[in-house]
Amino acid sequence: MIVINYLLYYGIILPLSYMPLFILHGVADFFFVLLYYVFPYRKKVVLGNLHSAFPEKSEQEINTIARKFYRHFCSIMVESIKAFTISNESLLAHFKITNTDMLEKYYAQNRSVILVTGHYGNWEWAALTLALQSKYQASGLYQPISNKFFDKLMQKTRSKNGLILIPPKETAEYFIKLKDRLVAYGFIADQSPSNPDKGYWLTFLNQPTSVLVGAEKYAKLHNCVVLFGKIQMIKRGQYTLTYIPVSDDPINTKEGEITAIHTKILEGIIQERPELWLWTHRRWKHKPKQTLSN
Repeated sequence: MIVINYLLYYGIILPLSYMPLFILHGVADFFFVLLYYVFPYRKKVVLGNLHSAFPEKSEQEINTIARKFYRHFCSIMVESIKAFTISNESLLAHFKITNTDMLEKYYAQNRSVILVTGHYGNWEWAALTLALQSKYQASGLYQPISNKFFDKLMQKTRSKNGLILIPPKETAEYFIKLKDRLVAYGFIADQSPSNPDKGYWLTFLNQPTSVLVGAEKYAKLHNCVVLFGKIQMIKRGQYTLTYIPVSDDPINTKEGEITAIHTKILEGIIQERPELWLWTHRRWKHKPKQTLSN
């Protein structure tokens, strides 16, 4: 296994990473044909998710979204490979935060912030660029992968600009450890909770959905400002992120309020350009024990 890992990384992934982005996007188009037409990757899951999320759309509209999604999905794959070697100068040219003044305002107020986003656009580049466009100590929850070789490489890549990676099981510990520093904590909030009963149930994309409550929980515990990071794709390989206020007074919010707000923002963004969200994961594999009210 170790030999295979080395051959895969040093023989294929690393050489690809050094290629110009326009060539990598050409590689992505090749994989798009394979994953969409030749060896369909989770196509039943993708189409099922799209039909459930957009019951009002025709079969033709669903298939159009699916094709656009697979093309974007393949772009994300090669852009993630590019992350291994991309320079900071190039990264900043391809991923820009439009309103850094919002973070500067809360930094001046001596407030740590929780930045919530979803698997939308290019979330990997968002994590890489945060430390370059903010005075805050950047951090983000990180789910270790089972392959130790690639887990170590991914950690090295994601933390190269100073990002602190936090394993989910150590989140509470890190909030205490970093309490004397001004920190921007990154949360990806659209994953399916392993225990749905511990999530907050609401209606998301026309379906009962259990949403992770970590962002709200730690915002309340540590009085952190909550912002949503809206990622937009300007063109292929070119992204922006805009901070949207969620709550600057989390302690006085009702239970589930913060979670509902940032989930609603994500839902609206997905509805605008659905092809940019990660439709391959089984987001709705759990069902609520009782019917939700809208």
